[in-house]
Amino acid sequence: MDKVRTRFAPSPTGHLHIGNARTALMNYVFSKSTNGSFILRVEDTDVERSTQESEQKILQDLVWLGLKWDEGPDKQGEYGPYRQSERLEIYREYAERLLKEGKAYHCFCTAEELEQRRDERIKRGEPAAYDGRCRNLTEDQKNAFLKEGRKPVIRFKVEDERVSFFDEIKGEITFPNNQIGDFVIVRANGMPMYNFSCAVDDHLMEITHVIRGDDHVSNTPRQVLLYKAFGWSIPKFIHTPMILGADGSRLSKRHGATSVAQYRDRGFLPEALVNFLSLLAWSPDSGEEILLMPELINSFDIKRISHSAAVFDNEKLKWMNGVHIRNLSPEDLSERVLPFFIKKGYNVKNPEDIKEIVKTLQERSETLSDMADNAEFFFAEKIYPEAEEEKNIILQPESARVLEEFAEQVSNTDSWDSQEFLKIMKQVSKSTGVKGKNLWMPVRIALSGQSHGPELTSIVEIFGKEKCVHLVNELLREFHNKE
Repeated sequence: MDKVRTRFAPSPTGHLHIGNARTALMNYVFSKSTNGSFILRVEDTDVERSTQESEQKILQDLVWLGLKWDEGPDKQGEYGPYRQSERLEIYREYAERLLKEGKAYHCFCTAEELEQRRDERIKRGEPAAYDGRCRNLTEDQKNAFLKEGRKPVIRFKVEDERVSFFDEIKGEITFPNNQIGDFVIVRANGMPMYNFSCAVDDHLMEITHVIRGDDHVSNTPRQVLLYKAFGWSIPKFIHTPMILGADGSRLSKRHGATSVAQYRDRGFLPEALVNFLSLLAWSPDSGEEILLMPELINSFDIKRISHSAAVFDNEKLKWMNGVHIRNLSPEDLSERVLPFFIKKGYNVKNPEDIKEIVKTLQERSETLSDMADNAEFFFAEKIYPEAEEEKNIILQPESARVLEEFAEQVSNTDSWDSQEFLKIMKQVSKSTGVKGKNLWMPVRIALSGQSHGPELTSIVEIFGKEKCVHLVNELLREFHNKE
């Protein structure tokens, strides 16, 4: 087999959607699993909607996911340029070739005429495809339309034959020609249509495998016809099943976050999102679920892609993200969560300042934003429980005795670590006669505002004795004021 060349070709008209990210991932992993090349091509011929800002954001998202391209707009190779807006002369040349060979023609039909005739065909129970009205116009008819000010599109002639192609997942797929009709390859403004520019680029860039979502299956026969018209070899097609929401409908905004940027901003790790997306409609022989990129590349087999649609399970993604968080070193995790701490307004300057805090929260956090939320009490100057259950515990008379004794014992000790803390708690129990939950819970709530959370021994070591005393005394003042 020739060297594998795959491509991801986003349109810069918005954010990188989760479905498109999965497509990019499949192309990347497959190319790397075969020692091939991964090409990034920007399809920006929709001049009204394409923006440089969107392109940059998409590229940033791909880099964040770890999908580094071998050739692209910012990494030129011998097949460039890699933006379609910079390849217009190439498309013009190939469109002219089809016109000269009689395989394409100018069409002067207006949008209104096309819609009217389409509606009429549908009412008669006929296919909605274009009826070929302008196929055999004379030069006089063309000139007359031009004098009217009509600007023609270029249509490709679809001959009377069925179009078949082989999909590596779905097998042989056939389309009757009357479902396709003579399709537009160049707009009236000279800009190429998707199927035309896509086929030309895939050939010239020597793409061997076209991996994309199965919503593109209906585009494939048009591209196959163009390949045949030019006498080009047809690449292998792999159409991956679509991604559905939990309700079984196509993934959309109503299901929550749908872009890579949204998941990044919510504190998901790139390796977790890559891991999760890779397992949507694919699985390794081993059955393993937690996989890093090198493991994905080593185990990837395109034949194991499912025929069925995949369901995007947000809860499973959160679980998987939590596993990846727990697998990080405290140093790495501290660096990654730092921006989320800063965004929350915590007074932190570098990762080293929060490493011990991160270690206490690592086992319980599913996202980086969760970790930042759960870390709030570490930076508070005053803590008072908000939940009724915790308030009721603090309002118990024996809780006040425990906290007063605790503050006194801590103030009188010279050393401070987790072992000293445990000794003091024993002494508090002995002095107050309070044991078990009634002993430990008031201290936990006084220091964290919560009845559950990280180990108290970790919290007190991070706080130090002065802060422990300060927080307990502040809560006691508030408690007595409530009295």
